[in-house]
Amino acid sequence: MTPRRIYLSSPTMHGEEEAFVQQAFETNWVAPLGPNVDAFERELAERVGGGFAAALVSGTSAIHLALKLCGVSRGDTVLCSTLTFSASANPITYEGATPVFVDSEWDTWNMDPRALERALERHPRAKAVILVNLYGTPAQLHAIRQLCDARDIPLIEDAAESLGALSQGQQTGTFGDFGVFSFNGNKIITSSGGGMLVSRREKAIAKARFWATQSREPARHYEHREIGYNYRMSNVVAGIGRGQLIHLDEHVARKRRFISATATNSPIWIASA
Repeated sequence: MTPRRIYLSSPTMHGEEEAFVQQAFETNWVAPLGPNVDAFERELAERVGGGFAAALVSGTSAIHLALKLCGVSRGDTVLCSTLTFSASANPITYEGATPVFVDSEWDTWNMDPRALERALERHPRAKAVILVNLYGTPAQLHAIRQLCDARDIPLIEDAAESLGALSQGQQTGTFGDFGVFSFNGNKIITSSGGGMLVSRREKAIAKARFWATQSREPARHYEHREIGYNYRMSNVVAGIGRGQLIHLDEHVARKRRFISATATNSPIWIASA
């Protein structure tokens, strides 16, 4: 029997995206930054209750900046989910740190808190933990949060695939010191690309925006005292994201209905795009 393919999430566009993009064109805000970027950051932060947000070019860049905000540098160790896409771990190496992969539990395929506890015993000086809510299913977030708090180790929650998912009534992406969302073409909402870094630490998000804008100092001339990155989301992309966010609940409900309807005994495999 030929397996049936279930796409992780297939892009679904509505009318609002085009309206926000058209507004960007009409006002000539087509370069990075602009009203759509500011609004998208504010609207997504309000939607998840995550405090503050920085709109970036990808979820990967959001993880990278989160690691920098955690003080990760060359020679450090970062604990990371083992069953995930490489983008969850690649940014660890950007800073010269070493990823240590933590095994998964059987029921969710996410990071196993018992395995994390053993990993923390072996690596008590780990600089951060990156967990992933694989395929939109929340990990045991409360248990993992408690383990990190007990050792004063910052937690980065890769919620790239779980925007709109809840764990005990709380939005995923808000359990960690930093939360990461992605708007790639295979995510629950898409802006064709892009990502968001969220945190309740306002100063940390401001620093992330600074780094993401080439660390340009607020001077009339070009002045840079730190290494920066070209990581800021464009105003056009943010317009698509704003239109998609309006329909987040609809997309989540549709995905749940689809998965429920196809949950039969026939072979099924999940494709990413």
